Amino acid sequence: MIRTILTEPAVEPDHEIPPLLIVHGLFGSARNWGVIAKRMADTRRVLSVDMRNHGESPWRPTQSYPDMAADLAEVIDANGGRADVMGHSMGGKAAMVLALSRPELVRRMVVADIAPTSYSHSQERLVDAMKSLDLQKLESRGEADQQLAEHLAEPGVRAFLMQSLDLKSSPPRWRLNLDVLASEMDKIVGFPEVTGSFSGSTLFLSGANSDYVKPDDRPQIKSLFPKARFARLPGAGHWLHADKPREFEATLRTFLSA
Repeated sequence: MIRTILTEPAVEPDHEIPPLLIVHGLFGSARNWGVIAKRMADTRRVLSVDMRNHGESPWRPTQSYPDMAADLAEVIDANGGRADVMGHSMGGKAAMVLALSRPELVRRMVVADIAPTSYSHSQERLVDAMKSLDLQKLESRGEADQQLAEHLAEPGVRAFLMQSLDLKSSPPRWRLNLDVLASEMDKIVGFPEVTGSFSGSTLFLSGANSDYVKPDDRPQIKSLFPKARFARLPGAGHWLHADKPREFEATLRTFLSA
């Protein structure tokens, strides 16, 4: 099973409310969502996962959405059999495939800044940048940032990637299966052929400064998720939970408790 972090509420949880499952995006991990998980765990259990080939989860030879959805189904089956699900980016696509293939496991779903479509922008340049690090001689995070800066100009992107760099390991290592993520990139930026629909309440929450979910995507979204609603966070980009954490949390809380 993929690694799962359980955040328990400080008070006795309302057992009528299923746990919230948080599913991170490409190159992320459960720890990226620690603050959101802790705040959402005031009244309910929160499950945060490391997806396959990420964080402390097992390395597997594939990164397909049916496989990722099956991983999530296993987590939900082991934690009560039903959950609210929030997935960001790659995690949002995995959550959508889960809801379409195992709808009985999902009560409500929030899809953060992604659509059920294929994208043209590959993330292989980020894989190449991470592979360029000389891990054998790496001694500090600052040194890693300097090396990454030769390939990636954006400080925020470098800081995000370095959250998956384990400097305590000897030698340092990436907590990412970069070879598989590179070989499966077409699947990751794509979206599988799917059938059926999910009739549960679904919120497509996007960053107002992001172009990942476009008006042209809405007919496809509505065909798969007929109860889909749409909202945008002002001032937020693709990493909307990092750009506007309080607003993201408030929107998530309002939708899930409606």
